[in-house]
Amino acid sequence: MPKEKDHMNIVVIGHIDNGKSTLMGHVLVASGAVTDREAREMEKLAKDMDRESFKFAYFMDRLAEERKRGITIDLAFRKFETEHKYFTIIDAPGHQDFVKNMITGASQADAAILVFSAKTSEFATAIGDTGQGREHAFLAKTLGVKKIVLAVNKMDDTSVNYAEDRFKEVKSEVEKLLKVVGYNIEKDVTFVPVSAYVGDNLVKPSDKMKWFKGPTLIQALDQLPMPEKPTGKPLRVPVQDVYKIKGAGVVPVGRIETGVMTVGMKVFVAPSDFEGELRSIEMHHEALQKAEPGDNVGFNIRNLEMKNIYRGCVISGADSPTTVVTPTGTMSAQIIVIWHPTALAIGYTPVVHCHTAQIACKFVELNKKLDGKTGQVLEDNPQFVKKGDAAIVKLQPIKKFPIEKYKDFPELGRIAVRDMGRTVAVGVVLDIVK
Repeated sequence: MPKEKDHMNIVVIGHIDNGKSTLMGHVLVASGAVTDREAREMEKLAKDMDRESFKFAYFMDRLAEERKRGITIDLAFRKFETEHKYFTIIDAPGHQDFVKNMITGASQADAAILVFSAKTSEFATAIGDTGQGREHAFLAKTLGVKKIVLAVNKMDDTSVNYAEDRFKEVKSEVEKLLKVVGYNIEKDVTFVPVSAYVGDNLVKPSDKMKWFKGPTLIQALDQLPMPEKPTGKPLRVPVQDVYKIKGAGVVPVGRIETGVMTVGMKVFVAPSDFEGELRSIEMHHEALQKAEPGDNVGFNIRNLEMKNIYRGCVISGADSPTTVVTPTGTMSAQIIVIWHPTALAIGYTPVVHCHTAQIACKFVELNKKLDGKTGQVLEDNPQFVKKGDAAIVKLQPIKKFPIEKYKDFPELGRIAVRDMGRTVAVGVVLDIVK
């Protein structure tokens, strides 16, 4: 890949069956990121499985299990280029069992493509109270995704028939939701009517929607502003996976969130307290001398063993290690409860996700209940908080948790609280008592 193009991570989110995987699969084919041979293989596979309408989705849905069930389970990483940028797509699962993977995806993304189907029944489900479209919009905002390209999909459906009125209806409903979530519609959101399956408005303007004067999906992505790289901050690299590779030893993989990583520097692994020298860095199978925020890298640390490092650890420079909250410490967080069958009270112990870590934490104090829209304090020390409430709470992890204050390192200060296979609350870390 040419080095001079800017690189961005984008996450594709939205409710199940609204067409995310098909959309991205078609973009990969149309932008030339997939070879003809691969395209033909996928088409044949879709035919053999009697699922022809899924042919594009198969580029993203690599796992056989997903193909059988027709849903996206794990995050798939693929690359494609536009005129000025190259993108790594993180295709995030819409199915609610898989939201925890979606959280990992969104917390690494610079921007999101949020997909809503224009079909009446599908749209109503996705934007409804229990819809993943709504949940994903809240998550994207809290997880720091600043820009959204909103794809109104299935414009080709017979019930929609490329109608401008239907596009406008969907757009105004989604605008209401995104305003509540906290997006500035004029500055942060671009709406594009598309057909993922037919390919309308993905790369070339569609002659079936001459009424639409905006950019195609690819143009909208190409026009996204590049986020500033926090190179001046200390190094923070949450570990996503750890591999043992013959000849290379232990190779952790992760995305650099802040700071600069250079070969030869002394690094520290939190929370295992391992310290060692960085021997090599690699990205897309190329050796690098240094890497910057946004780079997905694999690296090697002298004398590192598997027991010292695992998913959820954070690598930093030895001179400014990551903050770690111990089981005797606490962190105070501002959260929004987005779903719970009853209410959250003191003693509740769900799993808290932050960057790539997932650790059970106990609610030890409920300090304040806030008005979600204005941030005003409604009640001090409430007995409980329920769906729709915003609150300031104190959490205590059951084991060491590498995490940072949101104001110092936003990338490592956003949390999502999960329980019963769903996202209960999302929020940011205000303060830490180790």
